[in-house]
Amino acid sequence: MSVTLDSSPVITRFAPSPTGSLHLGNARTAFFSYLWARKSGGRFILRIEDTDAERSQLRFREELMSEMRWLGLDWDEGPDIGGPSAPYSQAERGEFYRGLFAQLEAMGGAYPCYCTSEELELSRKLQRMGGKPPRYAGTCRHMTSAQLAEREARGLKPTLRFAVSSDAVIQFTDTVHGPQRFVSSDIGDFIIRREDGTAAFFFCNAVDDSGMGVTQVLRGDDHLTNTPRQLMVLDALGMRRPDYGHVGLLVGEDGAPLSKRHGSTSAQEFRARGFLPAALLNHLFHLGHASDVDSWLPAADMPAHFRPEHLGRAPARFDETQLAHWQKEGVERMSGAQITAWLGSDDSAEFVELVRHNVVLPADAAPWRAVVRGDLPPLGKDEQSVIAAAGPEFFAAAAAAFDQSSSDLKQLTKILKERTGRKGADLFMPLRVALTGQAHGPELGPLLKLMSPEKARARLESHAQNT
Repeated sequence: MSVTLDSSPVITRFAPSPTGSLHLGNARTAFFSYLWARKSGGRFILRIEDTDAERSQLRFREELMSEMRWLGLDWDEGPDIGGPSAPYSQAERGEFYRGLFAQLEAMGGAYPCYCTSEELELSRKLQRMGGKPPRYAGTCRHMTSAQLAEREARGLKPTLRFAVSSDAVIQFTDTVHGPQRFVSSDIGDFIIRREDGTAAFFFCNAVDDSGMGVTQVLRGDDHLTNTPRQLMVLDALGMRRPDYGHVGLLVGEDGAPLSKRHGSTSAQEFRARGFLPAALLNHLFHLGHASDVDSWLPAADMPAHFRPEHLGRAPARFDETQLAHWQKEGVERMSGAQITAWLGSDDSAEFVELVRHNVVLPADAAPWRAVVRGDLPPLGKDEQSVIAAAGPEFFAAAAAAFDQSSSDLKQLTKILKERTGRKGADLFMPLRVALTGQAHGPELGPLLKLMSPEKARARLESHAQNT
């Protein structure tokens, strides 16, 4: 059961690592955090967690920020605009972390660890063989000064581990999952500073949330078991605890966490394909979140309908078919000028208005451009059957009728009906397939007017000769 939430202003944050594109799962977390802040009149912070120097790249940071702006998720504090808690890039916050490390070491809450990766792996292997869960054995926790000096003399670079109290109980109320209880003896001492001196996630993520005044942390429930570690750090330093909420992960249609094997997974990929940000937001709004509105919402109206108490614990299934539904809704709401810009071509206003109800993505307009001013692709089997059923005599009559009617479909069909005796679908379907190569699509009359008369007549003649 979820907990009851008050309506006081909250400060939320999105804290991505710039190691890749903005994944849809992270985009949804950022979106929910943004909505909560806007709903309550609070603040939304963007913090870049780039202490992992090997994997973090400036281009990914810029890309993440660009995609967030594209989605309309503007922030009140961040690396580009500053704020009272600057800097907002963790790579620039080393002095702040060093002071807290020193504080913990002085009080005996942290200690240097010289164990090598090989020694740690051997320890974990022995624990698993003994039927025990692998955790740090505390090897370096009680080293003497002589032992410390010996390791330093060997040139070993220590990590810094947090000294976990034995048999302590860590409790908190998760805003999605409700009351949580963990026992410290199940955790083991964990690294808070890497060998290169940079702060590890467990540490910097927690102290920055507290130091920046974040009141509500939303993240995926794969982080739920990280929370007791972070709360122990904050309690040891006497820092305020934020509230934590862990939402169910975004999964593909097979129930597995959303990944490349499911197709597009990043905001950048959907943007490149021509999806509208409002369509993507409408889809994400209903994934793992039960609102009082099931229909289309303008982005500006979403905060008022966001229900943080209705965030879901179960995995949320991402379905591109459902996204296509929201995309269609978005396209229907676009003006002619907006659709023209979205299609990104030199299409006429008449063409845009004609095809707007038959496109979901910009690429969908390409076949209709071919109909109007290009060459038709080979017919499919169903379309070939329509042409064969009509017969070459029908198309010879159609070509002759076209000489009298030109691009006036009403006149063309009237003449052709008189000469062939065909009517209804038996008359219109062969004409549509011959002229457009497809059995369905925009109105045939306006399409015919956009084609050159020479092209239209040639298509009719081709079936009179080759069928």
